[in-house]
Amino acid sequence: MTIAQSLPLVESHVNPEIIFPEGQFWSDEPPLESNLHLQQIILLIQCLEWWWREREDYFATGNLTIYYSPNQKKSEFCRGPDFFVVLGTNPNPNRRSWVVWQEEGKYPNLIIEILSDSTAKVDREEKKQIYQDIFRTPDYFWFDPESLEFQGFTLISGQYQPIAPNSQGWLWSQQLGLYLGLSANKLRYFTPEGELVPTPAEAAQQAENQVEQERQKSAKLAAKLRELGINPDENL
Repeated sequence: MTIAQSLPLVESHVNPEIIFPEGQFWSDEPPLESNLHLQQIILLIQCLEWWWREREDYFATGNLTIYYSPNQKKSEFCRGPDFFVVLGTNPNPNRRSWVVWQEEGKYPNLIIEILSDSTAKVDREEKKQIYQDIFRTPDYFWFDPESLEFQGFTLISGQYQPIAPNSQGWLWSQQLGLYLGLSANKLRYFTPEGELVPTPAEAAQQAENQVEQERQKSAKLAAKLRELGINPDENL
């Protein structure tokens, strides 16, 4: 019997006198394992926000609790993916958690777990089954920032199937329309054309470099014209 078959049938033994709030639930996630984990999650969020900077139909976050009790109770089933993306929703940054029954029943379209010694077994087994059988999350990846282990799965006929890497070792995410792969030992996004999706700082540096290249080209052209006896500063 799968977790999906068993969980909704579990009877709640919660004290009926306890009143559960119907407002926002606070996230209840433990501290991240290391600075590597924190940096990786921030990198995934920043790059996707820059790439989708004109979109208002998704929510992407990290280390946030997802409450999914069939009885709509905080005391029951919840999980906290390291990084997840929900499509077809609003980007409200003030969410304190993701409460499925308050979000039109939506579950993540993509989840990425950042492995550590203490969580790897759960991420590879228990969470993988929950994301497959209950969340029905189409794309699931995990990445170890120390060993660089990287795997991805896509949901086909209700079962996770491994995603085959391309020639660069990247894995395609149908949900994002992007590849996921390694660059400088970090998990990054790549466009279908093979371009690295930059961070906002990298994008700003690229724009600055382009302006400088254009300035140098103009300066070289002006110098060449002067060699030919033409004043480039005169209006034609």
